[in-house]
Amino acid sequence: MPARSDVVAARPVLRYDGPMKPSFNTAGPCVAGEHYMLSPSGRLGQVPRLIDEGKYFTVHAGRQTGKTTNARWLAKTLNAGDRYCAVWVDIQAAREEPEPAAAFRTILNKFEMALAIDLPSLTRPDTTALLADPATALLKYIAAICSQAPRPLVILFDEADGLVGRTVVSFLTQLRDGYVNRSTAPFPHSLALIGMRQVRDFVISTEERREVAWLGTTSPFNITAEAVTLEPFSRDDVADLLGQHTEHTGQRFEDEAVEHVYHLSQGHPWLVNALADQVVNRDVEDRSVTVTAAHVEAAKETIITERRTHIDSLIARLREPRVRKIMEPMLVGGQVSDDVLDDDFAYVKSLGLIVTHGGRCEIANPIYREIVPRALTYTKQFGIAHETSWYVRGDGSLDVPKLLAAWQTFWREDGHLAAAGFLYREAGPHIMLMAFLQRVVNGGGRVEREYGLGRGALDLMLFWRSERYAVEVKLRRDTRTLERGVRQTASYLDASGLDEGWLVLFDLRAEPTWEEKLFLRDERVGNTLIHVVGC
Repeated sequence: MPARSDVVAARPVLRYDGPMKPSFNTAGPCVAGEHYMLSPSGRLGQVPRLIDEGKYFTVHAGRQTGKTTNARWLAKTLNAGDRYCAVWVDIQAAREEPEPAAAFRTILNKFEMALAIDLPSLTRPDTTALLADPATALLKYIAAICSQAPRPLVILFDEADGLVGRTVVSFLTQLRDGYVNRSTAPFPHSLALIGMRQVRDFVISTEERREVAWLGTTSPFNITAEAVTLEPFSRDDVADLLGQHTEHTGQRFEDEAVEHVYHLSQGHPWLVNALADQVVNRDVEDRSVTVTAAHVEAAKETIITERRTHIDSLIARLREPRVRKIMEPMLVGGQVSDDVLDDDFAYVKSLGLIVTHGGRCEIANPIYREIVPRALTYTKQFGIAHETSWYVRGDGSLDVPKLLAAWQTFWREDGHLAAAGFLYREAGPHIMLMAFLQRVVNGGGRVEREYGLGRGALDLMLFWRSERYAVEVKLRRDTRTLERGVRQTASYLDASGLDEGWLVLFDLRAEPTWEEKLFLRDERVGNTLIHVVGC
């Protein structure tokens, strides 16, 4: 077996000394010289070890996290060494094609194009003859390539999780057949399937799962031991990337700005690049002006409001039933239902929507936390005819009592009906309140949210100028909820360093009238004042 690969080494920053100045990339793979970028080596984790051990495995990560950039770099790096030869094959063109005959014609054509780039000295077999039997076409094509490869072959199949139906079953089955017989017939030394999902999520229907039941065994794609993901950027990585812009242009990012980019993105590569690109190429084009945290915050708002491509793809995922089963209880602070499986958690996590910290599931980063409720209420916000100026006092402060009193009226007249029509019906009251508050404070403030599974409540923090206003949200289904809600709000205020806050209590019981549900009441817990807003 070849010695351990040196793919992972000290993580250098890729510099470009040519005449053109690189840019922050927000579309497609990164190209050295055209884009600011970091060496992919530090994000590959266990991939070099798996290759050295001759494993077949999956690499999964969310959209626009650098999967293709890393895969292309890996193939080029392996081919530059003397241990392996490698080919990167993008099979996205065959996605959503259920018929194997058409799909494998496309896959083999893409394979030929990839070999012409990565391993041009190899002779490609006649695909016309092979495609006479689609059930063995890929198997025989790969075997023919391996038989003439000068070194152990590594294949990287990109966008593999886009295959569907009988195509994905045949694709996986042919790879398995080659794997189990590779001691007697030529087949790749190592092979990776790259996409957003782990291999167990490639197949959806019950019939497909029966046909690939071997996936749960010690197969070439043992999904427990051999599924890896890409690490996000670290704080130092973000600083290095932004520092490249400073090096090339002289425009500096304040330390607080660098920290805010990392905080908002949590190292998600596309978000880091999108924030930086918005700031330096649109908001602060004068290179003599130093980038501040306020500039980064404004860029965040623009990215969310304009619903850039990455944001739209994220929003589309929120409509999937498997995603909704996880995200809806997170919005209300409850527990997931009994029909949610570990695979559902793994799937939503692999999409990059959630992360786990200390055993607790959370939405992956502050930008996604903003996007989720805004996306779910996007069209509803247009029907909220409330202007920011209505709730600003003469001294410029936010009149929160007036704002929440207006919310009660809105909820009774229109909001409760709109909430009932949400796809996320259980979370309707919560996200309708967030839509209302967001619509109003967008004129000069922001709403930040803290939500996760098992909290039993939703924490909101309204920021207006230099002031903070804490709001706890709770659903009332019994007589004890008010008491619990007051205690939780007091605890939230104490943790936030505030001695005054609001508890919005949605009464979901059928018996009370609107007159009984709508009230304003003050409660004290020690020195803490809590304004209870009944809805």
